Amino acid sequence: MGKVFLKLIKYSMLTFLTILVLLVVIGVLFVKFSPEFGAAPDQQSREAFQKLPYFSKGKFSNLTPTSMEMGIVKTMQMIPKFFKNDPIRIPDFDLPQEKRDSLELVIDSIPGRLIWFGHSAFLLQMDGKNILIDPMFGDVPAPNPLFGKKRFSRELPIEIEKLPKIDLILISHDHYDHLDYGSIQKLASKTEKFLVPLGVGAHLQSWGVAKESIQELAWWEETQVDSMKFAFTPARHFSGRGLGDRFATLWGSWVIQGTEDKIFFSGDSGYGSHFKEIGEKYGPFDFAMMECGQYNVDWKDIHMMPEDTAQAALDVRAKVFMPIHWAAFSLAFHPWTDPVERVIKRSTELNAPIFVPKIGAFIELSQELKTQEAWWVKP
Repeated sequence: MGKVFLKLIKYSMLTFLTILVLLVVIGVLFVKFSPEFGAAPDQQSREAFQKLPYFSKGKFSNLTPTSMEMGIVKTMQMIPKFFKNDPIRIPDFDLPQEKRDSLELVIDSIPGRLIWFGHSAFLLQMDGKNILIDPMFGDVPAPNPLFGKKRFSRELPIEIEKLPKIDLILISHDHYDHLDYGSIQKLASKTEKFLVPLGVGAHLQSWGVAKESIQELAWWEETQVDSMKFAFTPARHFSGRGLGDRFATLWGSWVIQGTEDKIFFSGDSGYGSHFKEIGEKYGPFDFAMMECGQYNVDWKDIHMMPEDTAQAALDVRAKVFMPIHWAAFSLAFHPWTDPVERVIKRSTELNAPIFVPKIGAFIELSQELKTQEAWWVKP
C-alpha cells in the first residue's frame, strides 16, 4: 500500500512539474513571438539615450526618486484582486454616450474641439488637423483577453473605420491601456505621423509603421507641425509591455499649442514637482486632461490619487481641467465612480474649475466648459 502511495505521489509530482514547464515554455514563446509585445529599442538608440541624465544602465528613470517595490508578499496578495469580479468596480448599467457620425468630423474651419472615448483616448480637432491621443480602442487593455477585463461600454462613440484621415497620433507611453496593437494596426494606413516617447518607435516599426512617419521625443523636447507646437514633458510613471522591459522606453505628458488654444495632456503620472515646472514653462492652459483613476495607496507615486489630480491641475495652471483615465476599464480596486466623486469634491474645495463631459460629446474649447449632468450616476 505504501509503495502504491509513493508511486502516486511521484506520478503527481511529475505531472505537476510537466504542466509547470509546459506553461513556462508556452509563456516564453507567447512573449517572444506575439506581436502585441512590440520590440525593444535597438543598440544605436540605446547608445543615444545614454546622453540623457535620466537614462542609465539601459533604463529610464523618473526625475523624482520613485520606488516601484511593494514586496513579494504584498504583490502575491494583490494579484488575485486584479482578476476578482467585484461588482463595485464596473457599472451596473449601460453608460450613456453620444454617438458620432463621420460627417460631423469633417473639418471646415471649426474651432478647437475634442471627443473623449473613455479612459485616456481622445480625438482632437485643432488648426485643421485630426489628432488622436493615446488611441486605445480595443476591448481589453492586455496582450491577450485572458489577462484583462473588458471595456465598460460595448461600443465606441464612433468606430475606427469611420474616423477621418488622421494627421497625427500622440502616445504618452507604451502600456497596453495607452498603446494598443490592434488599434494601431487599423490606424496606421490612415495616419500621417506619430509623435512618441523615446524608444516607443521600435514597437510601431515592428507593427509595420514606416520609420519616416515616427518622431521620438525626449522630455522638454519640442517640435512644430505646421501651425501647431508640441512639447513632450515629464511624468512620474514607468513603461514596459513584456518580461524584463520595464523602463526600457520613456513615458511622459504632452503640451499641445495651436493658433488659438493651448492644452495639456498628463498621460499617467504620480504627483510631483514636474507639474509646477510644466505650468511655469508652458502655462496657463485653456484646458487640461488630468489622470484620475486606477489608483491605490500602494502605487500612488505612479498614479495620482483624485485629490492630487485637482492640485496638479492648479500646478499646471489650467483654466479648466477634465479627469481622465476612468470610465472605460477596471485596472484597480476602487469603485468605478470613486475617481470622479472624489476629484469633484476636492476641486470644489480648491476652487479648481472642473469639467466632466459625457463619452462621445464634443468638448468645444471656444465655449465655457461646464458639466451638464452627473451621467455616471445610475438613472
